[in-house]
Amino acid sequence: MLSPSLPPRHYRSIFISDIHLGTKRAQTAKLLDFLKATESDQLYIVGDFIDSWSLRKAWHWDQLHNDVIQKLLRKARKGTKLVYIPGNHDENFRHFVNLRFGRVAVLRETVHVAANGKRYLVLHGDKFDGVVRFAPWLAKLGDTAYEFSMSLNAGVNRVRRLFRLPYWSLSAFLKYRVKKAVEFISHFEDAVVREARMRNCQGVICGHIHTPDDRDIDGIHYLNDGDWVESCTALVEHANGSFEIIDWNSPELEQAETDHAHPDRDRRLVAAG
Repeated sequence: MLSPSLPPRHYRSIFISDIHLGTKRAQTAKLLDFLKATESDQLYIVGDFIDSWSLRKAWHWDQLHNDVIQKLLRKARKGTKLVYIPGNHDENFRHFVNLRFGRVAVLRETVHVAANGKRYLVLHGDKFDGVVRFAPWLAKLGDTAYEFSMSLNAGVNRVRRLFRLPYWSLSAFLKYRVKKAVEFISHFEDAVVREARMRNCQGVICGHIHTPDDRDIDGIHYLNDGDWVESCTALVEHANGSFEIIDWNSPELEQAETDHAHPDRDRRLVAAG
């Protein structure tokens, strides 16, 4: 991680989603490191911040979960415009849509105007997930299966660490290798891109599928900020309106720390996708 002795990196905007506070799989320590190492004019939480589904089954909430919330509120008090867009796992917070609490706004979705003037539709994305929309019981069954795969994955990676092997994600492997999963992601991306075009936007920023991405789809700039369960990624906007995905798990961050200490070197922090 970047050294706390270095000044925070400042971005025009930061987008994070799928943190799933209230679960053991939430990477709260890494998220706190990221929040301490960065500042922004605007910060968007793009859904599934608190996992109400998991909290209904079993209560899990430690001090790091409190620290994440306190850190975000502290940023808002210090001047960051904080936008919270609830997702399907924290859909109960949609009761507060269109309310403002100081510098914190709760919205169902919004349009972000980048520094270069391009319009980006910002939404969680679950409304384009047919399973969530039409068979919520099946979505919750899938969530239970996902939790099981994460538990299995933890055991696999404990063994891999003994052999000094890098982290390996079972769920990511299945997403990219199982035909139905690949088709689901493709249909999801096509749907959010169509919605952005209908809203007269040049891009779309979303979460939900835990798959960070940055690419052009049929003339629309598709951006997915990933998650803080496995990938530990955030989407940032630079002062010139360009976007970048920061991978907080990447070993390249060690090089980025050195570069940050020597600003005359022209290097990017880290990009994915």
